[in-house]
Amino acid sequence: MNPEERYQSCKKVTLVTLIVNLLLSVAKVAIGILFFSQAIIADGIHSISDVISTLAVWVAIRISRQPADNEHPYGHGTVETIAAKFIGIILFLTGLIIIKESIMTILKGNIREPGILNFWIAFISILAKEWMYRYTYQQGKSLNNKALMADAYHHRSDALSSIAALIGVVGAKSGYLIADPIAGLIVALFIIHMGYEIFMEAIDDLMNKVDDELYQQIREVVSTQAEVIAIRDLRVRNHGPDLFVDLRIVINDELSVVEGHSISREVESRIKRELDIVEEILIHIDPLSVHKKLSL
Repeated sequence: MNPEERYQSCKKVTLVTLIVNLLLSVAKVAIGILFFSQAIIADGIHSISDVISTLAVWVAIRISRQPADNEHPYGHGTVETIAAKFIGIILFLTGLIIIKESIMTILKGNIREPGILNFWIAFISILAKEWMYRYTYQQGKSLNNKALMADAYHHRSDALSSIAALIGVVGAKSGYLIADPIAGLIVALFIIHMGYEIFMEAIDDLMNKVDDELYQQIREVVSTQAEVIAIRDLRVRNHGPDLFVDLRIVINDELSVVEGHSISREVESRIKRELDIVEEILIHIDPLSVHKKLSL
């Protein structure tokens, strides 16, 4: 998929989720205020943070599609990881705000029985947000867009918080009024946990953390090239949706420069065929005699 096709696919996902989030957030906050449910108000605030995060994803996608330039020789893909980090911070702060409001409601003791519409908006939200999670995550994974996948987890946290809100409304309607603000607290804890997970994943990505499985996969691919005797100094780094690979391969001393170049190009082609997210590969050729000296 070329950059323009990737951009259009990402744009479609963000537009769909943005519209649904706007409708849900307005409905939940309005119903929560009008029909006295702290849990639904908290859930609505969470949905508002969904709108903000989706807008952040949209901006990140627009920036990341720009080609490499002198100031950004590796392109602009890292902005998607920065957007994921931003989403994590938004979630964390949203959770803290909701905790504060829920505790204040409990301390003041002015808890009223929520109206039945709170039950139905929570039920609709659970269905809508779970669908949005599955849709956004599937698209984010297929497009290798970390910001979209972070946004998908945001939708999942919203679905879980809607379940907690629903339980709180049912508890309050059953005579346990304190169940509603307590549900608000539970919603906040869901949000904070999800924000922390997304933030730490973005930090790992910015620090170029790579799974050992990926290294092993690259080694296996390179080892299938008959002329390659050994592999040295294999390094992989993330750059948004792309991977950049550096490695040294050891070949016999007798091979010419032209033959060595041909081998390195074949190794590069094999890696890219197996891992389509690899954008660029830098291969250094080491003669066997030099490799032996370095291994001593």
